[in-house]
Amino acid sequence: MKKTFGLILAVTMLFGCVLTGCNGNGTNPVDSEETITITDHNGDTVTLPANIERIAVCDILPMPSVLSIFFDSADKIVAMSPGSMSAAENGLLSELYPEILNADTSAINGSDVNTEELMKLDPQVVIYNASSVQLGDTLKKAGFNAVAMSVNKWEYNAVETLNRWIDLLSQIFPDAANGRAELVRKYSEESMALVRERTEKLSVEEREKVFFLYQYSEDSIVTSGQKFFGQWWADAIGAVNAAEELTEDNSVKVTLEQIYSWNPEVILMTNFTTAFPDDLYNNTIGSYDWSGIMAVQNKKAYKMPLGMYRSYTPGVDTPITLLWLAKTVYPDYFADIDITAKTVEYYETVFGVKLTTNQAESIFSPVSAAGKTVF
Repeated sequence: MKKTFGLILAVTMLFGCVLTGCNGNGTNPVDSEETITITDHNGDTVTLPANIERIAVCDILPMPSVLSIFFDSADKIVAMSPGSMSAAENGLLSELYPEILNADTSAINGSDVNTEELMKLDPQVVIYNASSVQLGDTLKKAGFNAVAMSVNKWEYNAVETLNRWIDLLSQIFPDAANGRAELVRKYSEESMALVRERTEKLSVEEREKVFFLYQYSEDSIVTSGQKFFGQWWADAIGAVNAAEELTEDNSVKVTLEQIYSWNPEVILMTNFTTAFPDDLYNNTIGSYDWSGIMAVQNKKAYKMPLGMYRSYTPGVDTPITLLWLAKTVYPDYFADIDITAKTVEYYETVFGVKLTTNQAESIFSPVSAAGKTVF
């Protein structure tokens, strides 16, 4: 009888383990081995754990903010660049998700990554800029699950880039997707259609000439030529990029003499610089004299918004940035657009995030410190 009882007990325990997946320490080996396979923006096939709880983000600086809104939480982000952190600390991101401030910034500085230190943080996936091929190779050789996400694959189209980011995140994290890819795309397309409808019939003379002041310091003025986000933003709102003749990819250094020759009617200042319109109006930086520029004479220099991240780049605020730019450059054509109300509507409709009026308004009143970027 003892033998029979022992046999029954063993069979019962075995059957229980089959049902529960026990392996002696309470974990489920089936669950722990589940994976998901995706194709990243470099066309690489990447196999990832199905349940990712620890994410590191390298040199694609808006991505921590996109992930936070996507999950409605920043708990999964264990590491990111100081450039991402400075925007988080000085924008709405850390107010909505204060846990973002716990992310480590010592192992990553843009495309400069200390793989040994990053390994200690045990990320299950590391997201990097698809243009940083060498960084991707380094991460893979170090044993990380590395996923490339692009910022320029779609010719600096900020709307399409955001759409593609959400598409890929929805594949990696299907349980958290909640139809956001479709919602983001729909809202973006509606915003684009609204702006296009009101600006496409502008004559050549009516189109405002805008200059994007990307970075500005005592010894450097940096803008966007044909191949950077400034060109796309200008085209999207029916304006003319003052520096369109420049063909260099990404940001371009220019002289004040060049700006005088272009004589822009509007200056749009990003949050990649600590400078504000008053610094141009009063010539407080370096030995530059902007007083002869039409935009300065007419007090038409504006600081771009800072929501979840610096709005010049693609990010969750892109559809709202589009409306803000159109209303700022062409106020008469968009007088009926309440940008604060639109912002509240967008966040709740697309992401289920309820902003207060004050929070929405803060996006359009950035602080100087956000421009102290580290790359």
